Amino acid sequence: MSASLLAHRIGDEWVAETPGREDRGPAEPDQVVAYVSQASREHMDAAAAAARAALPGWSVTAPPARAEVLFRAAALLAERAEAIGRDMAREMGKPITEAIAEARRAAATVREAAALGNGPVGKVYLTATPGVQVTTLRVPVGVVVAMTPWSTPIEVPARVIAPALAAGCTVLFKPSHRTPLVGNHLVTALVDAGLPAGVLGMVFADAALTEEAWVTAGVADSVVFTGSRRAAQRLRLAAMAHDLALHVETGGTNGVIVAPDADMPRAAARIVRGALTCAGQRCTATSIVIGYGGALEALQPLLAERVRTLRIGDPLDPATVLGPLVSAGARERVEAVVADAELGGARVVARSALPAGGAWHPPVVLEGVTATMRLCQEEVFGPVIGLLEVTDLPEALRLLDQVGSGPTATIHTRDLATSSAFMTTARALHLSVNGESAGGGLPGDLAPGGTGQQDLGAARYTRTRTILVEGLPGQAPFDRPGSLGG
Repeated sequence: MSASLLAHRIGDEWVAETPGREDRGPAEPDQVVAYVSQASREHMDAAAAAARAALPGWSVTAPPARAEVLFRAAALLAERAEAIGRDMAREMGKPITEAIAEARRAAATVREAAALGNGPVGKVYLTATPGVQVTTLRVPVGVVVAMTPWSTPIEVPARVIAPALAAGCTVLFKPSHRTPLVGNHLVTALVDAGLPAGVLGMVFADAALTEEAWVTAGVADSVVFTGSRRAAQRLRLAAMAHDLALHVETGGTNGVIVAPDADMPRAAARIVRGALTCAGQRCTATSIVIGYGGALEALQPLLAERVRTLRIGDPLDPATVLGPLVSAGARERVEAVVADAELGGARVVARSALPAGGAWHPPVVLEGVTATMRLCQEEVFGPVIGLLEVTDLPEALRLLDQVGSGPTATIHTRDLATSSAFMTTARALHLSVNGESAGGGLPGDLAPGGTGQQDLGAARYTRTRTILVEGLPGQAPFDRPGSLGG
């Protein structure tokens, strides 16, 4: 299969730079998936200028007309889902069945954003003063910078870009350097659907250049970022300096509590799926399981059996459920976290065999984990489940606060009082009872106590304008006796 050259999208042109960086996949690192044009500061500035120039026209385009473009793009993404899934599997190692499902969710996300873009954009308030009315109107925030991750390389960008476009914003998109081919699929579908020139710019650049040219230079009005906490903190400082709206999503350990009365087979299935989908490379992936009252004695064999029987292999094989990590460097980091746990006294109770070659790491279950280990203090981003045993629910909830640093937290129990205690105590912004850590909702910002949750609607990409209207038809003008007005 020949590798294509990926070009930047600037204004109404595809701008290619040869020879381009080699984009290689983790399962077969000797094969080039694509060649990627590399951006200069001039490319970044040109894309930003085009987005700013396109903003006045796009922001006043009728919402139904904007929605028509998004509906067409959603249809194209649905038609191309299998091709997108194959490229995702080749580029970052996600099993093809899971990758195609993600591409289809991206199409649904764009379709839903198109529909929500036709919703109300303001409110009218009656006041106590005759002849005075207050109206609020939601207006586009402006130019939005979207910096998205490789772990969910089309669903997350669609979740950001589609509602921003529906709201009337223009967008500057930097796909992850690990998944430029998948990011290109999304932009191509939007361009093919008739998106006007400059409304969506895409540039392949490293994170430092993107932050410098699009964030610290003050060319944007809003920044949406999913990635590491360190990068998020840098962006916060830049956003404050330029009064930018900033929305960040980061990950963590995402703890799960298992009560002794839980449905253990169900809990094991949900934990494995939450921990090992995408080989654990999700900001919402479960890393830590806290059992109390003997729960781990029943749960551990079920987890071990599921892990040992997982089908690991070629991500292009529909039977595969666990692919490689995204790179050799990612594998080495996960290996170091596991080695640290074993050095501290943790024991491996389940580990799967692996194919030869590639950036593979086995799914691992560790017992005897303690809260001071790296596994409990850092985002692992790999297929590792650590088991911690405590005596009772209060201790489990306290420990969850110590190690549950991610945006999600979960409990498995049949008892209403137990689940209520969890729901009122856990600090994560996305909670699950008897589910999985990444299922059924959208993760929040930096946990604990982030700035909010992701919003598929247009509200995130708008500002509220308040308008006071005085002297309405049929109403006497406001005139207070003795005042300076009249």
